[in-house]
Parts: sequence; structure tokens; C-alpha cells
Amino acid sequence: MHGTANGKPRVPGVTLPLESFDGPDHSYPDAFVADEAERMLAGLSTSQSPWFLAVGFFKPHLPFACPKSYFDLQGISPFPAPVEAAAAKPGWPSTWHKSGELHGNYARLAGDDTDLLPEVAAEVRRAYAACVSYVDAQVGRVLTTLEKLHLDDNTIVVIWSDHGFLLGEHNIWGKHCLFEKALVSPLMIRHPKMNAPGVTSRAVVETVDLFPTLTDLCGLPAPKELDGRSLRPQMDSPSAPTSKPARSWWTQGWRSLRDDRWRISSRPGTKNQPEAVELFDYQTDPDETRNLAGEQPEIVSS
Repeated sequence: MHGTANGKPRVPGVTLPLESFDGPDHSYPDAFVADEAERMLAGLSTSQSPWFLAVGFFKPHLPFACPKSYFDLQGISPFPAPVEAAAAKPGWPSTWHKSGELHGNYARLAGDDTDLLPEVAAEVRRAYAACVSYVDAQVGRVLTTLEKLHLDDNTIVVIWSDHGFLLGEHNIWGKHCLFEKALVSPLMIRHPKMNAPGVTSRAVVETVDLFPTLTDLCGLPAPKELDGRSLRPQMDSPSAPTSKPARSWWTQGWRSLRDDRWRISSRPGTKNQPEAVELFDYQTDPDETRNLAGEQPEIVSS
């Protein structure tokens, strides 16, 4: 999974984190995952019983390696660099880190321990965009097969990722923190009888909402002790409001709470670091450039 073209494994500290390989989609594992998904759908198409199929793709995870044809789809800078204030390392105690997933597992790119040269940073963003396009093509194969087998009229489709990724925001390349770009992940749900297909909901939701959503849509009972809530209200009416805050965690007691306007995050103090409390107002500061915890103690305490 962490290798480069044709199954070559990653060598920590030696393998480059980027690769544009002039070869077919099957130079990388996700095309084989799509093959297997298509094969399984063909078998399930004759089933007389309800079925559930999970298909897991790896990209755009590091390394940002995929066929050259997907690099060719991208412009010079498909993901623009964040503005200077958004790209700066936080000047307050936070969950900032030195991007160890990138710098520790792969050969160093031009720059120092945390800062990449601008032209190198642009190429990293381009490679990430190429990997997104590559996995998008594999997902498209699976959905096309669903349609060809005439299963799309009676199948719920969920496209979901487990995390986001910072591409230089807060001077971080990776995840493993409690900033918005790391905690927001793609989520698309398609039901054959949706009232407003293709319309985006702005509601804040959680991964734990997926299970009760599927049981609801399938007419199945859900255990009463679940923390999640069905997203059917947002599917029926995309303007339906957020029903509860979203919670996130990371190691060593780090935690975060997000509602429609605010995110509050905390990190316990240690022998070498003071306690960190962060409060961001996304109405006025979507790039998280100002920690308002000291200015808004009533919001923090609530």
C-alpha cells in the first residue's frame, strides 16, 4: 500500500513521496481493488437477498504516486498555496507537529525540517491532486458497473474517507492533528429515492452517523445505545440544521468539538509543554489564523 509503481515497497528515508509513473492504472493497487469490486458486483447481481459490499481504496494516501496520465490532467498548481497567515505555524500552544508522516517515512524534499521550497510544495500539491483523480477513476469504474448491472435503482452508495489532509496549512503536511483540514473528510451518500440528489448539505455530521443512517434507509432497527444519528433529515432536506456537535480525538488526550460556527480543541499539558486550548470562529476566520480561547472564555466554558 505504501509502495510505488508495480509493487515496489517503500524504503523509509529513501523512497521519494512523489511518483509519476508512465504506465497503466494497474501499476498501482487500487486498480486491482476496482477489478475485484466489479467481479463481486457481478456475482451479487444475481443474489435474491439484500447485500452489503465494502470497497476500500488507498489513494490519495502517501506516497503521492500514480500513473503519469493523472498528473497530466492537473494544472501547474491545482491546489493553490494557502495564504501566508493560513500557512504559518501557530504562534500559540496547539496540536502542531513536524509532519513526520511525510518527512520521516520518505526521502527528504528540498527545504528544511518543516518548510518546503515553494516550487516543491506546489509539486506535492499537484501530486496529491493527481492521486485524487486516479482514485476517482477507480470509484467511477465501480459505479459504472453498478449501473451496467442495473443495480443502481435499488442500491445505496456511500463514498466516505476517514480523514482529511493538510497541504501546507499551519505549516503541516499530513494529518495527526486537530485542525479543520485534518478532521473534515469527504462524505457522499446516494439513495435511489432522494428528494434533492446532488445538493450539498452544510450540516456538521460524524462518522458514527453512517451506521444509523444505513439502518434507517434500509428499514432496519438500530441499537438504542448508538451515539450516531441518522442523516436522513439532511438527505431529505439539505438545508436541515446540524443535529449535534462533532467530536474528534487524537492520542495523548487531545480532543476537539465542532459545531456550525466554532471549534474548540484541547491538549493536556505535559512536562515539556503547557496545556493547549484553541478556539476558532469559522464565521470570521475559516483559515484558523486566530486562537480566540483567551478572548472568549464564555464560549470555552460552555
